[in-house]
Amino acid sequence: MDDPYKPKKSTSPRAGRLLAIDAWIDTTLYEAGFAAREFWENLTIFFRRFRVSGWRRGLVELLSEGFTLGAAGSVVMLALALPAFEETYGDWRAQDDFAVTFTDRYGNEIGQRGIIQRDSVPVDEMPDHVVKAVLAIEDRRFFEHYGIDFLGLVRAMSENVRANSVVQGGSSITQQLAKNLFLTNERTIERKVKEAFLAVWLEMNLTKEEILQLYLDRAYMGGGTFGIAAAADFYFGKTVKDLNLAEAAMLAGLFKAPAKYAPHINLPAARARANTVLNTLVQGGFMTEGQVLSARLRPADIVDRGDLQSPDYFLDWAFEEVKRIAAKSGVHSVVARTTIDMNLQKAAEESVEFHLRQHGKAYRVAEGAVVVMENDGAVRAMVGGRDYGTSQFNRATRALRQAGSSFKPYVYATAMEHGFEPKSIISDGPIWWGTWSPKNYSRGYSGRVSLTDALVRSINTVPVRLAKDHFGVKPVVELAHAMGVESPLEVFKTTVLGTSGMTVMDQVTGYNVFANGGYAGTRHGITQLLTHSGEVIYDHGKDAPIPRRVLSQQAVTAMNSIMVQIPERGTGRRAALPSIRSAGKTGTTQSYRDAWYVGYTGNYTAAVWLGNDDFSPTNDMTGGSLPAMVWQRLMAYAHQNVDLKPIPGIENPFVDPKVAAKAIAEAAKAAAKTPGEDAAPVADIGRPPLLSSTTTRLLRQMSSTFRTAPVIEAPAEPETLSAM
Repeated sequence: MDDPYKPKKSTSPRAGRLLAIDAWIDTTLYEAGFAAREFWENLTIFFRRFRVSGWRRGLVELLSEGFTLGAAGSVVMLALALPAFEETYGDWRAQDDFAVTFTDRYGNEIGQRGIIQRDSVPVDEMPDHVVKAVLAIEDRRFFEHYGIDFLGLVRAMSENVRANSVVQGGSSITQQLAKNLFLTNERTIERKVKEAFLAVWLEMNLTKEEILQLYLDRAYMGGGTFGIAAAADFYFGKTVKDLNLAEAAMLAGLFKAPAKYAPHINLPAARARANTVLNTLVQGGFMTEGQVLSARLRPADIVDRGDLQSPDYFLDWAFEEVKRIAAKSGVHSVVARTTIDMNLQKAAEESVEFHLRQHGKAYRVAEGAVVVMENDGAVRAMVGGRDYGTSQFNRATRALRQAGSSFKPYVYATAMEHGFEPKSIISDGPIWWGTWSPKNYSRGYSGRVSLTDALVRSINTVPVRLAKDHFGVKPVVELAHAMGVESPLEVFKTTVLGTSGMTVMDQVTGYNVFANGGYAGTRHGITQLLTHSGEVIYDHGKDAPIPRRVLSQQAVTAMNSIMVQIPERGTGRRAALPSIRSAGKTGTTQSYRDAWYVGYTGNYTAAVWLGNDDFSPTNDMTGGSLPAMVWQRLMAYAHQNVDLKPIPGIENPFVDPKVAAKAIAEAAKAAAKTPGEDAAPVADIGRPPLLSSTTTRLLRQMSSTFRTAPVIEAPAEPETLSAM
């Protein structure tokens, strides 16, 4: 028997090597752990020397938390600063080297844009009292702070609390310049954060004199002028170097609210504001009371410019059009004949202001935008906001707002191009598209309905079902872009109900395709560009691209046959025009943030948007209420004494009283049964026209002829026999 205690010989050298490696690993790990424990113990003993107690411990803890919060705050500040600094990309210092004088469609001058600062005077060459007046009222500590004046902000807040109103602003000149150069006037926290970062950035990249120069040259001064030099010429007919103290104080008062204090609009208010500037000159130690007394006793007078009011929002948009067109010509000083009709412009402004003053408080809505386009594509009027002096942000061309149901015509037009007809039947019932299940405005369903009834009543499920089951979202987006919508649209299922942002200009351009027979590429605001010597360098009739058909005649006729029923018996009854057939569509977005009415006749297309700049909800305002009323008042004026043209596919431009009465009865019955989106009282649209525009014009011509005809003298009576 073998001895169990006798060691056995290894049968494998490999096994011995593995055992050796295992032993080395164990030893190494043990020694490393021991060394780590020893190091930690030594480190702990070392730091015990710095251990504090009592009040010192509290101070150390406070500093520690401060460093932690500071590090976190630095990360947050960097995240907020990056979007602001993106605004500085590009040659932001460069002035536009275009100088454009604009005229309306009839050749009357309406304003200027571009290098109106061509007479710009360097700050060091301006009279001392001009610079002091601006600094006193706008930023007393301009040369002392670094972009943000915290002391000035505290002072302004205290003055506002004392006066129980906003009498002083807290923004420095640098902050205001940052807003003018890079940002808009939207009142949002994001804009204020960007403004603060950009103000510091400007202070780091420019000298104080450069900042002040840019501010004086770029600020809007009312009357369609930008910069103090242009304002001096417009209001007083002189250069900045020739301004006296009273005139300088009046101009300095314009920076806060140029529309409110513009002297050609409200001279008493401008003089009162100038007196406030004189007070700040004395209070700030810039001048003594004796030095300003003469300006108080003899306030400034202005040059009489008549009742000139520039369509500033339109001019801003037209200026961009001029730069795009004239860039290839090499001529940068031009006269631009535009398409604007100042009568329609005033009517559009009046309609927006009238309804917002009458109903804005009740609906909790503060802003509006309108674009009117003749059906040949000429932009006749543009309202980008209520007050250009308060906010130069053009809500008609730059504000992206959800379109709501006013986007549905693009979906239905796509359906018509895919073989559907107005009488095609689609189910209005519950529908699921993934996890999304859209509901109708009434929260009810109507079963099987025609496409006509679905669009007239603005049913939500039908356009969703068309896109989901038949052609998808992409063809809808492609057609909208082809029709002239320039804003990016998401290729997403909710887009068919208008969740993508669009501008008012997008809407009027797209709907104009229905009004002109299916053609895109007709929109224009410039008819001619001329040099100051009279040479024509651009003529829209000759040089513009040829319009292209984007909707078939069949689709146009089908869509118009549906959309003329919306003001007659659908959701847009408040937009119905007396005696004139029109077509259109309402739109209301989630939480009632945006409300639209976009419509057209055979003559004009107009889009109306109402809402709030801060995206706050309105008080249940729908597109069939206030926007439709704005549209109706404006378009009723626009169609006075014009030759009425039929909508393509609709033979008679006038309302047939019998058809109108039937439509009203059907609408009242349908509204009582299942009210649709934007339900509104049934309007009486059946009043027959008394005289056509052609007859009216001929009668006026005859009347004018009779009034101007020479008097025919009666023949002399024959002499009597007694006179012989």
